[in-house]
Amino acid sequence: MTRAQLDKKPHEVAAMFDRTARRYDLVNDVISMGQVRLWRKAVASAVDAGPGEVVLDLGAGTGTSTDSFTTLGARAIACDFSMGMLATGVRRRGGNALSGDGVPFIAGDATRLPFADDSFDAVTISVALRNVNDTEGALREMLRVTRPGGRLVILEFSHVTIKSFDVVYREYLMRMLPKVAKVFGSNDDSYEYLAESIRDWHDQPSLAAVIQRAGWERVAWRNMSLGIVALHRGYKP
Repeated sequence: MTRAQLDKKPHEVAAMFDRTARRYDLVNDVISMGQVRLWRKAVASAVDAGPGEVVLDLGAGTGTSTDSFTTLGARAIACDFSMGMLATGVRRRGGNALSGDGVPFIAGDATRLPFADDSFDAVTISVALRNVNDTEGALREMLRVTRPGGRLVILEFSHVTIKSFDVVYREYLMRMLPKVAKVFGSNDDSYEYLAESIRDWHDQPSLAAVIQRAGWERVAWRNMSLGIVALHRGYKP
């Protein structure tokens, strides 16, 4: 059984991310060769949250992504099921779960969100949806907490669009990525799981179909970094 075949049990996946929390942002920057920063900007641009709007950032980890949604005056909530990730983010902000810039850190499972119906103008999740044990169920929960007409933005690893590069990329994923993580003092087991979960994840049209089945409308996507990641969008009816 591979690490990606854990039936995505929340406590097991969360425990893996707990162990890697301290170095998570650094390692992500290194293994993506800095691309993760461009991906965050693209997500923030797609969310396009303005004054008075409220954004739910799921799988927020240490909250690095959450800050980008507040620059235009919106409010944002960082939500994750890894207590280690949340604790690391809180420590970096002075030890207060309600940080000085007004971003609350809240523990929550994407399949059972601790929020009322129609609470958010936008819900977003970046490179975390494939860690959820029930993808369609999580997407329905995101729909529930989004206001009518509100938007969904998903950034997730996907399938490379150029076959010749895909061979090189998969070799990097399965062989090099865990080794790079180990060099930087992170949990290499977690990054073996990461590599396997990326390899086994939906391609772009398949994920779009799952999003539509969950009830979202006007679903579309665009590739980034040759399809290493894809940005999917949808709207609540």
